[in-house]
Amino acid sequence: MADCAFLGLGVMGFPMAGHLAAKGHSVTVWNRTPAKAQRWTDTHPGRAADTVEEAVRDADLVFMCLGDDPDVRAVAAPALDAMKPGAVLVDHTTASASLARELAERAEAAGRGFVDAPVSGGQAGAENGQLSIMCGGADDAYKAAEPVMTAYAKAIVHAGPAGAGQLVKMVNQICIAGLVQGLSEGLHFAMKAGLDPETVIGAVSKGAAQSWQMENRWKTMTDGEFEFGFAVEWMRKDLRIALDEARANGARLPVAALVDQFYGEVEAMGGSRWDTSSLIARLNQGR
Repeated sequence: MADCAFLGLGVMGFPMAGHLAAKGHSVTVWNRTPAKAQRWTDTHPGRAADTVEEAVRDADLVFMCLGDDPDVRAVAAPALDAMKPGAVLVDHTTASASLARELAERAEAAGRGFVDAPVSGGQAGAENGQLSIMCGGADDAYKAAEPVMTAYAKAIVHAGPAGAGQLVKMVNQICIAGLVQGLSEGLHFAMKAGLDPETVIGAVSKGAAQSWQMENRWKTMTDGEFEFGFAVEWMRKDLRIALDEARANGARLPVAALVDQFYGEVEAMGGSRWDTSSLIARLNQGR
């Protein structure tokens, strides 16, 4: 069993830290809002720390699950300074590949390890311990973290050096953006054509059009219910990161860029906290 610290107890981090504790690891948690850390200790074995430095001081593995690059940079700096030599920092935040490389260099200079390890699977995946984790980093750092991450993962892939995990996560979000827009247009077309959506899905979901989004979201999309997953504002953050990376590496992402604009229209409709399947809402409202 490992001595772990978990920094950031949002909708993802809270259950992920819980799975670590349930597997018998020693877990110290920290959150910017102390009440969340207290709520975690009320329901899981472990302790809450008042500061980042206190949380990480004795940890072999330090996990972070935060919001965006500025949050990661602000928390990683004191964490790396306070971690013991040889400890490994694992960042589960979806952030930029350039920041991952920066933190890996800083960790190496300080005698620590670093793994960028963004996740896919959403809140449900975190709660059920069924996340997919895409990792970048040195082999020794990855090998130290991988057995412990199995507490909340169904699949873990080491994609390459620092930053590779974040790049794979960008591919994931690029693919989802186009897929959800296509599903939205298909369902919108079916309803406009007077077809029964359930009959349509029964036909097309058994062929090449099948997807997780189709199987799990078609009904809520046609019912106009958008409270079941990853929020639009967070998807736009992820697409911004991917589009920035594409500008740097020369990749062409016309569909991702267009879908990002569509999500901006959903936000203008008041849907910043709706889930990503809400792209259909802008079609149904004639946008």
